This record gives sequence, structure tokens and C-alpha cells, in this order.
Amino acid sequence: MRARFDTLFGRLFGMLFVAIVLAHLLAFAWFHHYGPPPPPPPPEFSEGVDGQRPPMDPRFEPRPPRPWFGGPLVPLTFQFISLMIAAWYGAKLLTRPIQRLSDAAERLSENLDSPPLDESGPKEARQAAHTFNLMQQRIREQVQQRARMLGAVSHDLRTPLSRLKLRLENISDEKLQGQMRQDLDDMIGMLDATLTYLHEQRTSEALQLMDVQALVESLCENAEDQGADVQVSGHCAPLPVQPMALRSCLNNLMDNALRYAGQARIELQDQREQLLIRVIDHGPGIAADKREAVFEPFYRLEGSRNRNSGGVGLGMTIAREAAQRLGGQLNLEETPGGGLTAIIRLPRP
Repeated sequence: MRARFDTLFGRLFGMLFVAIVLAHLLAFAWFHHYGPPPPPPPPEFSEGVDGQRPPMDPRFEPRPPRPWFGGPLVPLTFQFISLMIAAWYGAKLLTRPIQRLSDAAERLSENLDSPPLDESGPKEARQAAHTFNLMQQRIREQVQQRARMLGAVSHDLRTPLSRLKLRLENISDEKLQGQMRQDLDDMIGMLDATLTYLHEQRTSEALQLMDVQALVESLCENAEDQGADVQVSGHCAPLPVQPMALRSCLNNLMDNALRYAGQARIELQDQREQLLIRVIDHGPGIAADKREAVFEPFYRLEGSRNRNSGGVGLGMTIAREAAQRLGGQLNLEETPGGGLTAIIRLPRP
């Protein structure tokens, strides 16, 4: 019997059944006590033989006048309130497991190592929580397995690539030697970029209230110390962010601007609902129909923005995914006068 009420259906049905029974019992008792007065006695028994009124039959004794609350208002009101409470609790009972799953899915999207769901509650909720925990465990194992596999492949490839670079010194043709060295450097760069990309995907941080303006100014100063032409303008209030994700996003956008334009300008625009960070360059720019494609992994444009300028096509991918982990967006627009403007939109809580 107990197992029957261990489901959402059993609990909801039992609760509504009890509410309906109690409401009807109260209505029955209420109308029995405050029911309509009995009918008057028959005319032939109204007077006795000697002209005196015979004793009143107890069944026809007049009742005291019914009070104002003795009508149907009270029991009907009780029925309405009891059914409303039952409906409210039933809706909450039904939506609570769905809300738990929704919250857990949101945490999982931000952090694969988030704590598992508590497998408690009705049978359906326990089954859903157990299935969700199994899914989370399998996803985590697959990601770890992929990282281990790529790490092993990277390690195994580095050794023969290093040997090939050493053997290049024995090639007398300097042109061929330079071409082969460039190919090997590209292969090693792709390996490094791939591992960095995978590391960025696995990294999870807690939100911290951070002075974003100070971070941007620090990144610009570091770039200037290395001889880069970077300028920063604007002000903003502190914002809860993931420091490493924001740093990775800004670094990749700055590197992209410096690589293709030789200079970069960062503008901060603080708004009530969001913070805008613009990374502006006056380089060759990107055609409007190609701006979304550059966020695909290993996508490289033909022409001036191609592999000859450096990079393997992962910088913009890492930048957008970092912005999404911050709960924001990253889009590309054309710079007035020519060039590319990357706009990071970070929402304020």
C-alpha cells in the first residue's frame, strides 16, 4: 500500500481525494445541523378533541432561527479553499522535480564536476535524478577519456616531430629546409592550440567580484611591455566574472587584432544591464558572411587573414566559448573606417 503512494500520481491522487472527502463531510454535517426546518404538522392533528393542542411531536419541533452563516456559504467556501490548497500543493509537487532537473542541467552546462542530484522524493523523481547522474558521469568520463587520448597522441607526436626538426639540419637545400621547418612548426602549433582549447573547455571557475577595468589595463600594459601598440579607454564598475575565462577571451581577441592589424584599442562601456568591451582594430577586416564562420574550430580565412599570418584557427573559438561561460556573448562587427570590432557583452546581475 505504501508503494502505491510513492509516486507522483499516487501522492497527487491521494491528496485530492482526501481534500474532496473532507470537504463533502463538512458540507454534510453543516447542512444536517443547519438544514431547512421540518414541514409543519398535518392539519388534522393540529387540535385535540377537547379543543386543546396535543403534545408536539418531537420530529416537528421548531428549530431556532438559522444564523447568517448557516447557509451554503461556509461549506462552499471551505470546499473552494481546500481544493485550491490541494491544487497549489499538487502543482508544486509536479513542478519541483522538473525545477531540480533544470537547475542541475544549468549547473552541468557550466561545470561538469558539479555535485550530483539528490536521489530522493517520489519514484519518478528518483528515477529521473538517477538517470541524470548516470548521464553526468558518462559525459565526464568521455571528456576525460578524450583528453587523455589527445594528450597521449600529442605526446607521442612530439617525439618524432622533434627528431624531424633535428634531421632537417642535414638537408643541404636551404629552401626545402625552410619549407619543411615551417610545416613542422605548424604541426606543433596545432597540437599546442588543440590542447589549450581542450584545457579551456575543461576549466571551471567560481564567479568572483572583479575589477574588470584593472584587468583590462593590466593586460594592455603587459602587451605594451612586449612592444605591442595597445590602448584602453572607458571605465566600468566591478562585475562578478570568472577571471581566467575573461582573461582568456581578452587575450585571444587582442592577439587576433595585433596579428592582423598591428595595433588594438579596447573600449569599456558600462551600462545598467550589461558591460560592453570592444576590441577594435583597423586591419583587413572580415566579410559579413564570414564573421560567424571564424568561430568554428580550425577555420581559417583565405587572403590576408590566413595561416600565413599565424594561428591555427582556434583563437576566436576559445574567445567565444569563454564569453559564453561568463554568461555573455561575443560578436563581430565592422570597424567604421575599415577593420574588425569584437564586442563582448557581459550581463550585470
